Amino acid sequence: MSTTKVTLAKALNMGLRKAMEDDPKVLLMGEDVGKLGGVFRITDGLQKDFGEDRVIDSPLAESGIVGTAVGMALRGYRPVVEIQFDGFVYPAYDQIVCQVAKMSFRSQGRLPMPMVIRIPFGGGIGAVEHHSESPEAQFAHTPGLKVVSCSNPVDGYWMIQQAIASDDPVIFLEPKRQYHADKADLDVTATPGPLFASRVVRHGGDVTVLAYGPMVKTCLRAAEAAAGEGKSLEVIDLRSVSPLDMGPVLESVRRTGRAVVTHEAHVNLGLGAELAARITEQCFYSLEAPVLRVGGFDTPYPPSRIEEEWLPDLDRVLDAVDRVLEF
Repeated sequence: MSTTKVTLAKALNMGLRKAMEDDPKVLLMGEDVGKLGGVFRITDGLQKDFGEDRVIDSPLAESGIVGTAVGMALRGYRPVVEIQFDGFVYPAYDQIVCQVAKMSFRSQGRLPMPMVIRIPFGGGIGAVEHHSESPEAQFAHTPGLKVVSCSNPVDGYWMIQQAIASDDPVIFLEPKRQYHADKADLDVTATPGPLFASRVVRHGGDVTVLAYGPMVKTCLRAAEAAAGEGKSLEVIDLRSVSPLDMGPVLESVRRTGRAVVTHEAHVNLGLGAELAARITEQCFYSLEAPVLRVGGFDTPYPPSRIEEEWLPDLDRVLDAVDRVLEF
């Protein structure tokens, strides 16, 4: 086994490169993805190695980027488009919801839509509001779209390749504050698990804590802190937002009797509501307490100087753990 220590940004770059090497129909498109290598340098060096026909610098027009990719996918290509920042996706919302999500269903499967829409999402980088949003619930609520989020470099490398190989359209959410935050050992010869599967990333017996994307690291830190107080938290990385893999979640909650759901998006009508409903429906007689949710506040994303007050942090997760244990 040969491993390399890589950041999430590097792992995504490696995954995109491998997908392009394996399939000449894979191409990249987006604002500044070519010559610049993307604002976060995720596509760095790929245009130089694969040429301008496969790594395409687009105009500043998200509707045009996604609309063009729809045509390419219909012609047999596997386009991977980058939305430069989460808040820039809305000009393309019509194409994503009305064309990307519905084409395969409308054609009874005769016209697959094998495309990936990469979206750096979430806050924590000191940016303004339309650079720091969490729009996942809007896409998860759209039938026909698959929505996934990696939380670490190893998942980033494998999940981007699996998403590209899928014949269904995938919204691929990348936690931007994790791009260059940590390194992990990546073994490119390993066999990855399924794309649409949740995973227990820390075992525990007192409370089940659910997270995805940027909140996984926060919840793991919370579990470490709770362990110092004699509380055992089981942390599950959902990885796939739609479809949700509830198997590990339900098994864990039936054992712990308590659940806390976390996400960076604001709480009202977020993914936490769906998860709480499913847990309550299927684990009602195992629950010792209500399912609690931890998320951002129900306001537009704040100015960068106060974003740390808005973002759910270790203390807010631990507060929910304390409250769920008091029942």
